[in-house]
Amino acid sequence: MALPLTAPSVSTFSVALPGEQATQRLAIDIANSLERGDLVTLSGDLGAGKTTFARTLIRYLAGDERVEVPSPTFTLMQIYDLPQFPLVHADLYRLSGSGDLAELGFDDLPDGAVLLIEWPDRAAGLLPPDRLDVALTLAPKLKLEFRHARVTGYGSFGPRVDRMASARQFISESGYGEALRVRMQGDASTRSYERLILGDKHVILMNMPRRPDGPPMRSAKPYGAVAHHADLDHGLLILEDLGEERVVSGDPPAPIHEHYETAVDMLLALHEQRLPDTLPVAPHVEYRIPSYDMNAFLIEAELLVDWFLPRLDAAIPDTERGSFRALWRELLRPAIEAPPTWVLRDFHSPNLLWLPQRRETARLGILDFQDALIGPAAYDLASLLQDARVDVSEQAELALLGRYVRGRSRTDPNFDAAQFIRLYVTLAAQRASKILGIFARLDMRDGKPQYLRHLPRVWGYLQRSLGHPALESLNAWYIAHVPSLNTI
Repeated sequence: MALPLTAPSVSTFSVALPGEQATQRLAIDIANSLERGDLVTLSGDLGAGKTTFARTLIRYLAGDERVEVPSPTFTLMQIYDLPQFPLVHADLYRLSGSGDLAELGFDDLPDGAVLLIEWPDRAAGLLPPDRLDVALTLAPKLKLEFRHARVTGYGSFGPRVDRMASARQFISESGYGEALRVRMQGDASTRSYERLILGDKHVILMNMPRRPDGPPMRSAKPYGAVAHHADLDHGLLILEDLGEERVVSGDPPAPIHEHYETAVDMLLALHEQRLPDTLPVAPHVEYRIPSYDMNAFLIEAELLVDWFLPRLDAAIPDTERGSFRALWRELLRPAIEAPPTWVLRDFHSPNLLWLPQRRETARLGILDFQDALIGPAAYDLASLLQDARVDVSEQAELALLGRYVRGRSRTDPNFDAAQFIRLYVTLAAQRASKILGIFARLDMRDGKPQYLRHLPRVWGYLQRSLGHPALESLNAWYIAHVPSLNTI
């Protein structure tokens, strides 16, 4: 293994652990920072809590407190197939030196496995420059149960250790330093979520590191500068806990009609208001919501050309890309000219929670609206009624679309129902094209093939929208250039 010629960057923090629960909380912090292929070394005094640390970290990542975590002192290595990645727990104490490592099978580990290694000094000189070290030591001058922990990040781990220290301080200052922290399922972004439980109080911690911009797109600007808004620098928020009751039920999940009707009514209530485009987000800080402009719409639609068609081995020449853009530009012009409102962008079942103890539209809890833009009202309705993760029948879609159109017609004398429906199918087709591209990209670039199972559903929605007479020319282009999903 090659070693760096220069010393790697190093970040470190120390913390006093007054008891076993504090050790467990530190292990959870470390677990939340881990990514595929990471290396964590665990060292320290005998009896300083290494077993507690390792057991907590593995069980937390497994999402199951019942997982058996035997010490690898005698077996030398234990492999766990965890939801996020495999984890290899190794104890090098019995090795006589670094030459014995090959015999353990370190050259044949599961792809992307995280390594948790105890007694790392036995591998002196062979540790990679990017790693996380956790050292636990006794603190006899304090109390018998006290321990000290030193967390050190080398190389690429340095910024992650700095962020870990910031998050711990943020949680403590928010009054939840002693809270039980429970990992929650995240989404396809860099955000992560935890439920903080302190007695009868439940809140949600959102942790969103600053994300780098993507490659330059239009006018030498990265996509983030064209279609997304900037995040607050710290990226840490304590949010209301809206529970876990969904607007869908069953396996596979299906819409609960009453819940979807309430979601439509929520959009009606939102779109009937005069909404500001500038919002206060912190003392002396205001945020102006960007517009969902033509460039943003076109970049998103072109994700189908950039990723989905190559996924089907059906890449097109630049001349055909030009005709694709021209068709979309013409179809999207009414969206740019439509009366503006807030577009929450991901108004669909994963981000909608049901609060039965409340009344009317307050029964709907809404998540994941931080990328909101100013744009056409039809976009969020299309997000809801053509849910990429849930089968919404054409009959249900038409009924709920009719509910929205009737509601707007009653309250807005200038509402043009026919124009709105044309705009709805256009934006539904644009969104489906975008999602096909995103899900293909998650597989090809990010190694997340689990999103491919949704492609047939999204393709079905796209065909449903392309069947509208207003999209006849676009439908002809798709028929000519997009193969059948049977080729996936």
